[in-house]
Amino acid sequence: MKNIVSMLLVLLALALFGCGNKAESEMIDAYPVIKIVARDTSYFQDYVADIQAVQKIEVRARVSSFMESILVDEGQQVNKGQLLFTLSSQEYQQELNKAIAVKNNAQADVRAAEVKLENVKKLVAKNVISKTEQDVAQAELEALVADVEEAKARISGAELQLSFTKVRAPFSGQINRIPNKVGSLIDEGTLLTTLTDSREVFAYFPVSEKEWMEFQARADIHKNEVQLELINGTIHPYLGKIEAIEGEIDRSTGRIAFRARFPNPNGLLKHGSTGKVRLIANVQRALLVPQKATFELQDKVFVMAVDAANKVEMRNIEVAVRIPEYYIVKAGVREGDRLVLEGIQQLKSGDVITPSPVAFTPYQITR
Repeated sequence: MKNIVSMLLVLLALALFGCGNKAESEMIDAYPVIKIVARDTSYFQDYVADIQAVQKIEVRARVSSFMESILVDEGQQVNKGQLLFTLSSQEYQQELNKAIAVKNNAQADVRAAEVKLENVKKLVAKNVISKTEQDVAQAELEALVADVEEAKARISGAELQLSFTKVRAPFSGQINRIPNKVGSLIDEGTLLTTLTDSREVFAYFPVSEKEWMEFQARADIHKNEVQLELINGTIHPYLGKIEAIEGEIDRSTGRIAFRARFPNPNGLLKHGSTGKVRLIANVQRALLVPQKATFELQDKVFVMAVDAANKVEMRNIEVAVRIPEYYIVKAGVREGDRLVLEGIQQLKSGDVITPSPVAFTPYQITR
């Protein structure tokens, strides 16, 4: 009797265990699900930029001499026309004085020739001498006049050489390194310093050929204001504008250079520094898919779509742009489609789930 009761208890336990497994297997897990909506959005793309001053020149000596005085210091702001350096001018002053003396002699010779010509004309009129003598005197006068003009040209050249001993700023800007000191022998062409005007700067940044073609389709590309992120991660307080694009694509890199101009009144940006140009793009009715709702397989991006019967389908999507936490999708999903937001690794096509709707969080651009 005891054996029969024991067997009945075992059978009852097995029956209850089997019913429990069947009920558990029939339970459907709940997954968070979002609905795709199309909305106007903006995003930014960063491009490494080379920053250059709008004006930067090398100031070089145009004559050979000794450095007489240095009237500015490295890093100093100077104004257009301000005297920067003086070179020893004694030699060039002597050349000017010599040229002036030559001109004076030539002018004296001209006056003497003019008197001689007048006398010759009188004698020719009285038939004392032939007309040939007058022609000769006229030619001598013209030659002496030409000597005067040549002397004047020499004076202008000497004055110019003398002026080169005083080196002035061709525009307002900042003095950079001064390699030579007072007393140094300066040859013609020697670098005295460089002068930089960085009140405005150019930011050159390369763009891929594909992106260039996309920009071409945007009529507002030259009107777009762009930001500049500095090397320390801060944003330059002044917006810039794209104002030029190079005329050819670099075959070695497949890129084309853009140029943006930025105001720099506080002098924060220096010639030769680097940064990132941030280009803002606007997209109308963009389909945004959270990146955490996707997974990659063999260089393709997939999502788990949920149909009207709550059945899951693995679907390949074509990504147009990757932005922080989201993809802007070109193909593979439509507005109104439902996607599993989390736990997609545990699902496969054909699984049935219990959708737990999650509100869509719109993408906010960080400026």
